[in-house]
Amino acid sequence: QVRLVESGGGLVQPGGSLRLSCATSGVIRTFYSMAWYRQAPGRQRELVADFPTGGSANYADSVKGRFFISRDNPKNWVYLQMNSLKPEDTAVYYCNARGLTINLQDFESWGQGTQVTVSS
Repeated sequence: QVRLVESGGGLVQPGGSLRLSCATSGVIRTFYSMAWYRQAPGRQRELVADFPTGGSANYADSVKGRFFISRDNPKNWVYLQMNSLKPEDTAVYYCNARGLTINLQDFESWGQGTQVTVSS
């Protein structure tokens, strides 16, 4: 079983910054990708950024130039640096990982989510 745990959410004023972290655990052989999604009230969950293994980061248009995803591959952690935050960034942010277990089974796992609220 692969487990993801997010941290770093909170309340921030418009224009501020937050850094989300996602720790993974489990019997993982390799990751295909690690990503961040978000879901605002009354809206569908949407991709914020993803980082395929061996590839380049991809971002939703709404966060390009403000959010940055990074990975610590030895630790199997993924981060989301969020700058110039706007009220419309308010949402629950979820960590997502897809990969292969040591038993050669594909997996996709989600974290429990962390609330980010941007408000003055």
